[in-house]
Amino acid sequence: MRVADPLGEPASTPAPADPAAEAARIAPATQVVVGRLEALAETAGGEAATILITTAAMAGDPALVSQAEQLVTGEHLPAARAIYQAAEGFATMLAAAGGYMAERVRDIRDVRDRIVAELLGVEPPGVPELASPSVLVARDLAPADTAGLDPSKVLALVTEEGGPTSHTAILARALGIPAVVAVKGLLDFEAEALAVDGDTGVIELADPSAPVVAAAATGPIMWNGVGETADGHRVKVLGNVGSATDAQAAADAGAEGVGLFRTEFCYLDAPTEPTVAEQRAAYTAVLAPFRGKPVIVRTLDAGADKPLAFLSPEAEPNPALGVRGLRVAFDRPEIVDRQLEAIAGAAEDSGAEVSVMAPMVATPEEAAWFAERARAAGIARAGVMIEIPAAALAAREILDVVDFVSIGTNDLAQYTFAADRQLGAVAKLNDPWQPALLRLIALVGEAAKATGKPAGVCGEAAADPRLALVLAGLGLTSLSMNAAAVRAVGASLAATTRADCEKFAAAALATADPIAARSAVG
Repeated sequence: MRVADPLGEPASTPAPADPAAEAARIAPATQVVVGRLEALAETAGGEAATILITTAAMAGDPALVSQAEQLVTGEHLPAARAIYQAAEGFATMLAAAGGYMAERVRDIRDVRDRIVAELLGVEPPGVPELASPSVLVARDLAPADTAGLDPSKVLALVTEEGGPTSHTAILARALGIPAVVAVKGLLDFEAEALAVDGDTGVIELADPSAPVVAAAATGPIMWNGVGETADGHRVKVLGNVGSATDAQAAADAGAEGVGLFRTEFCYLDAPTEPTVAEQRAAYTAVLAPFRGKPVIVRTLDAGADKPLAFLSPEAEPNPALGVRGLRVAFDRPEIVDRQLEAIAGAAEDSGAEVSVMAPMVATPEEAAWFAERARAAGIARAGVMIEIPAAALAAREILDVVDFVSIGTNDLAQYTFAADRQLGAVAKLNDPWQPALLRLIALVGEAAKATGKPAGVCGEAAADPRLALVLAGLGLTSLSMNAAAVRAVGASLAATTRADCEKFAAAALATADPIAARSAVG
């Protein structure tokens, strides 16, 4: 089933006879869209619900509504054209910012098209009603549409654009739907039926008269809830969370704790910095399901590529390489100090065993600076993210000054290959099976062994049950992932010995490309 392309540009004419009345149509239309997205969020869970709630907030953004209303009253544009132009202006700014904010361009354009459809009285864009199990083919699919997919009806998803670590791809994996993205020329290809292998990325013509076949279900995944290999080598299986909903989903899935708690949700829509009390309450709600269990909280990962109003970031020619992550705090340490105070309070309130880690650390000096502040705030265990190649190369020196490290494979791949992870044209470079990326990870694993300190992975690589074996073989001591992958990864480790994991790791490292690396693991 092919998903229709988004709506085209609405006409700029005719000018409304009553601009004030025309402008008054915009806010109610946005609220209809907000309501639909929030209703969908209520039926979703985990990361899907978080994405839908965030998208709903974008649809109801007062700045978007205000700007569109001004285009109607000031330039006499029809309401649909006004919302289109206002949203496109936001999308252009997000794209120019790069990094995380560029990832939201697809979302704002999806919101734009939904509001335009409501104003024009036409069917909103998105996935059509499926009468039977189907393979969805699309130029791209908005995260909000992906979050609402029914895995019993959608056998696989194939898109021409996007990347392997985009929100759409991540959500598809969380739902258990095989997804192949960045398939160049896909929409020029006519086929009645396709066979899709989400593991290898191979897409083939299929016989349209043959019975529809999905991957055979093997029944419930059996796992005892302890992250370890068949011979008892411990590799903790943890959850990635960014909200209280995510945390509950991870706990329900059997995660042994949290390897990455993203705290940005507390800041995203705040015109001013949240108070320590507000942060403390928000963090406590997320930590609550993990009383007595380990949780690693990542401090604010913001900056020029994730602009927040209260930070007042200066314009930068290349935001992805600018003042982001921990670098924001070097000139304004009070921001991270207040957050650390709130995290320490939330740890006390929740009873979780809380550690903290800083994002975008490049040197041992930066790592030591953060660890000192964390310990001064009363948090005994401090670590850092390994997302920059320089940090991987200096992992031993970094581990000398912190208690642990965690590898963010999405950003580490992006910086290693100089390849934007949202750009379909370079998607293959961001494949987590890339041998060059695995070799950097191996350096971190060796440093962990040498120092006797833990090193985990909290990027999307950890959610692949086969790649998890390679990571364990490289010396990683914990793997953190979305809730949907927890049991599969835990079961994969439990079925394999440590020696076999090390054998798989050595075989993958010896290859020259990701296809060969996958094949080496079998």
